Amino acid sequence: MTDRDHTLRKIPAPAKQERREPLPGHIPKSTSDDPAARARLDAIMANPSYRIAAEDDHFLESNAARGARLQLDYLKAEDGLHEAGVERCIVVFGSTRLCEPAAAQRRVEAARRAVAAAENRRAAEARLHAAENVLALSRYYDVAREFGRMASLADVPARGGFGGAGKIRIMTGGGPGIMEAANRGAFEAGAQSVGLNIHLPHEQYPNPYITPGLCFQFHYFAMRKLHFLQRAVALVAFPGGYGTFDELFEVLTLAQTRTIKPFPIVLVGEAFWRGAVNFDFLAEQGVIDPEDRELFWFAETAQDILDTIAQWELVRP
Repeated sequence: MTDRDHTLRKIPAPAKQERREPLPGHIPKSTSDDPAARARLDAIMANPSYRIAAEDDHFLESNAARGARLQLDYLKAEDGLHEAGVERCIVVFGSTRLCEPAAAQRRVEAARRAVAAAENRRAAEARLHAAENVLALSRYYDVAREFGRMASLADVPARGGFGGAGKIRIMTGGGPGIMEAANRGAFEAGAQSVGLNIHLPHEQYPNPYITPGLCFQFHYFAMRKLHFLQRAVALVAFPGGYGTFDELFEVLTLAQTRTIKPFPIVLVGEAFWRGAVNFDFLAEQGVIDPEDRELFWFAETAQDILDTIAQWELVRP
C-alpha cells in the first residue's frame, strides 16, 4: 500500500445534512431531571424576546426598529425598480378627484338632484359648485392620459432629451384621478409604468393600470418622495390639492437651493395654478428671487408638455 492509498482511506465520506446523533441543544431538558423544566422552557420560548427579529411584528413596529423600517421601505422598491431596469422616469402628480369627464358629469347630475331634495340647500349648492368645477378640470384627465401614452412611446436620444439614453417610464403616486390617467396612457401604449402608493389609515387601492411588479406601497412619505426624485428626469404637476402641493413645493425647494440639479418642472393648467398660487406676488414681496420663477413653466396640452421637456433638456448646459 502506498502512502497515497493510506491517505485516501482516511478521508471520511461527505457529511449528510441530517446528523446521526442530535446535538445536546436539540433535545429539551428532561422532566425526569427537573419536573418544572418544561413549563419554564415553554414560558421562555413563548415570550416575544425569543422570536427571530424579522418575524417579530411587535419589535418591527417599535420605535427601536424605525431605522430598520426606513431601510426596508427604501430597499424593497429600490430592488424592484433595479431588477426591472427602471432608470429614468417622468413623474406625474395631480388630484385624485379629477376623474374621467363622463364620471365627473355623473357626479354633477347627482349633485343637482341632491340640491333639489336638500334641506340645507346652501350646503348642497356648494357641493354642486365644487362638482361643476371638477367637471371643468376633468379635461386634464384626458391630457394626462394622452401625455402618459405619448411619453411612453417617445424616442430617447443618446444625448440630451430627457437626460440621456434609456427608456422613459411614467411614475405616479399610484392612486386614482390624474395619476390613474397617466398610468392608463402608458398602459394603452403597451409600456410599463410605475406607481408608488402610500399606506394610509384608511385602505386605498392602486389604480389598475400600473404594471404588476412595479407598484410599491410605502409606509413613510419620506422614502416615497426619495424614490420619486431618484429616477426623475422631469416633473409634471396637474391641478391638485394638498398632496400635489406638498410634492411640487418640495421639489421646487430642492431645485431652488440646488440640493438637486434643476430639471424640467411643468405646471399643467396655467389658469388653475395662477389662481392657486401667485408666484409673481411672491417675487414682488421679495420672499423668492425672480430667477426662482424660472424653475418651472406652464403647459396645456400633452404635446406642449412633451415638446417643452425635450427642448429644456436640449438647451441646458
